[in-house]
Amino acid sequence: MSRRTAVQIAVYGIVCLAILLVPTFYDDAFVLNKYSRYLVLGILAIALSLSWGYTGILNLGQATSFGLGSYCMAMGLKLRTVPVHTGSAGLPDFMVWNNVDKLPWFWEPFNSMTFAIFAGIAVPVIFAVLLGWFIFRGRVTGVYVAIITLAVLVVVNLLIIDQQRFTGGFNGITDLAQLEIFGLTFDAYGSSSYYLIAVSLTFSLFFALAITKSKAGLILQAIRDQENRVRYFGYDVATFKMFSFAVSAGIAGLAGMLYTIVMEFASPTFLGVPLSLAIVIWCAVGGRQSLLGAMLGAIVVTGMQGALSESETFLDTWTLIMGFLFVVVVLFLPKGLAGAAEMLLDRIWPSAGNGNGRANKSTSRNTLPRKTEPAE
Repeated sequence: MSRRTAVQIAVYGIVCLAILLVPTFYDDAFVLNKYSRYLVLGILAIALSLSWGYTGILNLGQATSFGLGSYCMAMGLKLRTVPVHTGSAGLPDFMVWNNVDKLPWFWEPFNSMTFAIFAGIAVPVIFAVLLGWFIFRGRVTGVYVAIITLAVLVVVNLLIIDQQRFTGGFNGITDLAQLEIFGLTFDAYGSSSYYLIAVSLTFSLFFALAITKSKAGLILQAIRDQENRVRYFGYDVATFKMFSFAVSAGIAGLAGMLYTIVMEFASPTFLGVPLSLAIVIWCAVGGRQSLLGAMLGAIVVTGMQGALSESETFLDTWTLIMGFLFVVVVLFLPKGLAGAAEMLLDRIWPSAGNGNGRANKSTSRNTLPRKTEPAE
């Protein structure tokens, strides 16, 4: 393990430990719920950082995976909310209002909470693999990938709104039961949910970091920098892109499930274009080529948005202030806050440096092993 990797792991560990210690300083239920939401969005930013920052896949439809995971969790929790089962067959309320006589076949498996949790990750991953197969096997790259993923997001969003009988339509799925696992209830406003989300964030962060430090991660970064050269070395570029795309979708699906737990509903807004574009902004501000930077970017930006929008002084001008800050970061910090931190670290401790971009390009171009037979 290099010194730089050891320092990186230590910094990640310190940040995660600080996040886990927050409930010891704040016991206000509203504050914990608000911080929990910020952490979930941090997980979502990690997902995009892995595909965009480390593989070069700008997924403008990242909210698709987030929303699918959210709805899977909501379906499982809805079937456990006994007071709102108004039909003779224990149907969710919105189905009764829409004259549905029987629970649809695709709702039946969600009577098992284990299946709902599994589906919250598996459904986004399967969807990403199918979509990625068509995109990457067809060698679609660049802005066209962004356009396709954005278009798919819009289609899924409209489909969920249109199928009101089965999805709740514009209202989404509301009046959910609290998640209960092994006798432990996760109250949206309690410390139990906060710890669940904080542990999930820590796992997601180190899981993604382990991928970036593996041989597969090295190849993904090489694809980002010189896709044709990687293909020339004989690697199946499409397969590696699908892998990154699918892992990113799985992490986003996990974030969606956690968001449903902390918000206590699932809504079509979770699959909205504004959210997808906001994720890109968070990664750009924090630094898309840094998992920790993207995560902190999401937490800082959403935290500032919340603080400014709740302030009487900035009630009418907070969007203007946030827009100005975004422009400043893009103009003067092209690698985000993480890039600025690495530049500062380079000056203070040169032996730990080589910023993310220079290290990745040097590694991917000079140490990538050649394969003897092309895979494509």
